[in-house]
Formats: sequence, structure tokens, C-alpha cells
Amino acid sequence: MAPSYSPVSELAIAVSPPELAFPALRRGRPGTLQVNLGYRCNQSCSHCHVNAGPSRTETMDATTIALVPEVLRARGLTALDLTGGAPELHPGFRNLVSEARQLGVTVIDRCNLTILSEPGQEDLAGFLADQGVTVVASLPCYSAANVDQQRGDGVFDRSIAGLRQLNALGYGIEGSALELDLVYNPQGPNLPPPQAALEADYRRELHAHFGIHFNRLYTITNMPIQRFAAGLRQQGRLESYMDLLRASHNPSNLEQVMCRSTISVDWQGYLYDCDFNQMLGLPMIGLSEGEGSPRRHLRELLEHDPSDEPIAVADHCFGCTAGTGSSCGGALS
Repeated sequence: MAPSYSPVSELAIAVSPPELAFPALRRGRPGTLQVNLGYRCNQSCSHCHVNAGPSRTETMDATTIALVPEVLRARGLTALDLTGGAPELHPGFRNLVSEARQLGVTVIDRCNLTILSEPGQEDLAGFLADQGVTVVASLPCYSAANVDQQRGDGVFDRSIAGLRQLNALGYGIEGSALELDLVYNPQGPNLPPPQAALEADYRRELHAHFGIHFNRLYTITNMPIQRFAAGLRQQGRLESYMDLLRASHNPSNLEQVMCRSTISVDWQGYLYDCDFNQMLGLPMIGLSEGEGSPRRHLRELLEHDPSDEPIAVADHCFGCTAGTGSSCGGALS
């Protein structure tokens, strides 16, 4: 049974001629479980590959979320990467974080910063600090105009307020164990600039103007899927962006792409090689949940080690290997 795709997904994963196809990959030993708790978000960013927003209702149920700590323990995983939407809006977010931390697992919260000032979330920053959660916060620029253009009016000021709140708790401060990392996405169909140089710019500008401290900056390429792909298609720029990604392919990045050490889980508990494949409906290859089903479920990992299995790849994967490379942990080279 073949998975179904939206029109945008079909265009984004069009198959290249064999001489231009993305190279075959196999998984190494998984270390990170990246879990999408749902698509509800307090923002609707133009670059969002999840199409998250305030009107989305998809959310992981209690039975599935209860499997996460069991899988972490069964597979000996060292990191739990929580994403969404805004993962903090899930009612089970805090309990899941606490259970994972009790297992000694590193927990990463993909935080949009404005969630820290949402009604009912006033104590969220304190909770994250108490649990020793690593905060990876999206801040696509140190300029208010650029951030608000990409993420909505007033988002920059609220993001700065969130960063100050985290700094006050020790996040990003030298000598503190509380890690605060920032994420940069380009404004349009361009590759990110060199990560180290841009990090220096962020550090200088954010400290000079706002007194903000952070640990590191991650540059992440905008993937040609979902909302971002739809915008490029309307502008007639999607194919030229795909050509840029293919032309910029750097084979040396293949050993470090995130799909080799990360397993992605959607809000229903189904497994993917990365969250980009998740949004395109490209399931993990290998054992299936049941006969005739192409999708594998989180519960399978209680007994099965997916190491050394083939990884599902398509043209959008060039977004991870183009130039200096791109992953959830920033540039690869």
C-alpha cells in the first residue's frame, strides 16, 4: 500500500534522474528519539515545515505518550527531542519531561520563546530550568523587522522577553549547566551563511542591544516541503531552489545527517527517519506494524533495534547535505 501525499508533497519529493538522485543511506545506532507532540502552536511561521498554527487540533494521545519513556529505556536512548507545534501546549508535556529526566535522558525542548508569555505558561521557564531541560529556541534573526516578517508582528519583542527570562534563570550564562541554543532559518530560498560567523554576529548584536546570552547558534536550511514549499511554488521559485540544493550537495555531510542517529515519531506514534519525512508521509523502511501497512509504530521499538536499516530518502534530503549541511543540531561541516 503506497502512502498518500498532498500536492505540495508530491512536488517537493519529485524523483530526480538516477544520476542526480540522493545517495542511499543506512541508519547507525539511534541515540535520539524526536517526538512531535502535536501541531497546535501559538504562531504560524512562514517557514514552518509542519504547517503548525493555533487552529490545528492534532495531538498525541495518552496511550502513545506513555510509550515514550518505555522506548527510551528499552533502546537505551540518550536524548528525547520534543517538538510540535509548540510541544509545551500538550497537557502531558511536563509529565513526559519529568519521566525522561528521571531516566537520566537529556531532554531538548524546541521552544518558540513566545510560548513563555502565553496565558497559563507563566511558570514554564522555571519548570524547564528545574528539570535541566536544554532549550533550543527559534530566533531567525537578531533584527526585529526580519523576525516579525517571518513569524508575525510583535514576535521579536516577545522572543527577547523570553530570552531574558531564561537568562535570569541561568540559561546561556557562562558556568551554568542550563543550555540555551538559538536557531536561524534563512528568510527565503537561500542556503544559510557560515554558522560560526553568523553565531558571532548574533552574540555581538544580542548582547550589545539586549544583554542576551546564549550557548550556540544552529543554522538550519529551509526544507522545500509544506508551507515553505507552497510559498515557493506560488512564486515560481520551487524548482530553482531544488536546483540550488542539488548543486550544493556536499557528500562529506552524509556521515553526519540526523537520520543516521535520530528516530522521528509523529503525533499518532508512527515512525519516520526524520521529521521532514514525517511531514511528507515517507515512513521508515523495514518491519511494518501489520501486514499491508507501510507504517511502523513506536511500540515496535520496545522489542526491535532499528540499527543498520535503510533510510527512506528523496530529493528534499539535499536540504540536509547542501553546503555546510543542516540538521536539528545545525551545520554539519
